[in-house]
Amino acid sequence: MKQAFIKLHISIVLAGFTGIFGKIIMLNEGLLVCYRMLITALVMLAILLLRTHAHTSFPNLLRRGKTGGRLLGVGCLLALHWVFFFGSIKSSNVSIGVICFSLTGFFTAFLEPLMNKRKISFKELSFSLVTLLGILFIFHFDMRYRTGILLGIVSSLFAALFTITNKQVATGCPSGVMLLYEMTGGFLLLVLLMPFYLYFFPVATILPDKMDWIYLLLFSVFCTVLLYLLQIDVLKSISAFTVNLSYNLEPVYSILIAMLFLGEAKELNFSFYIGLGLIVFSVFLQTWSVWKSKKRVSYL
Repeated sequence: MKQAFIKLHISIVLAGFTGIFGKIIMLNEGLLVCYRMLITALVMLAILLLRTHAHTSFPNLLRRGKTGGRLLGVGCLLALHWVFFFGSIKSSNVSIGVICFSLTGFFTAFLEPLMNKRKISFKELSFSLVTLLGILFIFHFDMRYRTGILLGIVSSLFAALFTITNKQVATGCPSGVMLLYEMTGGFLLLVLLMPFYLYFFPVATILPDKMDWIYLLLFSVFCTVLLYLLQIDVLKSISAFTVNLSYNLEPVYSILIAMLFLGEAKELNFSFYIGLGLIVFSVFLQTWSVWKSKKRVSYL
């Protein structure tokens, strides 16, 4: 369990750079996600083919049509989450986009019990309500970023659905093969939707420039391949709710990086920091609850 929590924290640090790449890459959110998933799928395919055991794990999953189909569907949820997430960032800023991601825990507290047919945990729900209060505080007092906040809320809903369904299909599947299938599924969905997307949101060019290619490669390798391999492994031993609530720390890393490199501190007002404080407090409550329950078990 200790190793799983270490992997979880490393993945959160990597996730902290996600919003930064989303801001500095000049492509719109749809094209950005499409290229990200394509590059990630190709990198993951190369890694799988170079592994000594690829000749056993990879073809075996290819023959499991039902599992492969479910993984492709899970990848579609991930693609939609990313499109709305980067749309939120581009409509506002990194800080707003990543802090709305904290609502993933709130949606998970409702959806995971319903999808797994168990009772809703009122303790989990109460922790998530503190996060919701923080988001509402920012939304109510800062009129500039309402579009970004609304997009971020939709993004967190898809993130919760992705995490829950990803955990349901994770058992017995190699992490790398799962990621390849999910990236492929998301990429295919976006390719199908792209003509309609570009009709409503036209762009001058669909090809990245030189710097965007470099950013996309770094983004895909470190903040996608490495991050999600770690996250998939973590989900095999830690609950989806704990993972999502722990990811509430992601805004802290992203905001600090955005302040340092993008100068976003001057864009944020007092109500934002109050909302951020409430979200950090919800993480503290969850951490304290887990620590207390483990301590009680150790005494039994």
